[in-house]
Amino acid sequence: MAPHPIYDISKIDQTQVTYPKEEIEKINPHRFEFMMLDGVFFYSTEDRVIAGYKDIEEDAFWVRGHIPGRPILPGVLMIEAGAQLVSFYAQRSLPQPGFLGFAGVDKVKFRGSVVPGDRLIILGDLLELKPRRCLAETQGWVNDKLVYEGRITGMWL
Repeated sequence: MAPHPIYDISKIDQTQVTYPKEEIEKINPHRFEFMMLDGVFFYSTEDRVIAGYKDIEEDAFWVRGHIPGRPILPGVLMIEAGAQLVSFYAQRSLPQPGFLGFAGVDKVKFRGSVVPGDRLIILGDLLELKPRRCLAETQGWVNDKLVYEGRITGMWL
């Protein structure tokens, strides 16, 4: 049985983007093809949760080769989207020199496909946020269906 959402997705007003790409770029160093966040709907330091999204484009760099005739978003890019969301939360809440990089990923499960035209809603629940590292549960949802989940560890580099 799939876990419940980290945050009630029905409460997210997808027309209200609190932090668009331009604001994300002020915090996260990712650019061009590797910017896996199109916007952040909200983040709450009180509840330690964050919600963002990535719109999957028809001409994304991976579409042509993964898988020809039936393109699906690579799982590693779903994890990367979750990591970028966690990085945004951590850097905004506890600014440190450098940037937050991957230190580990655990308990990852893929439960569905993400295809061009989909909106991947990414949720994060910060379990630990310290000056040296952070730990978060992340989930990806498409059309109210869980497509991936995993725990991400980040460290400042």
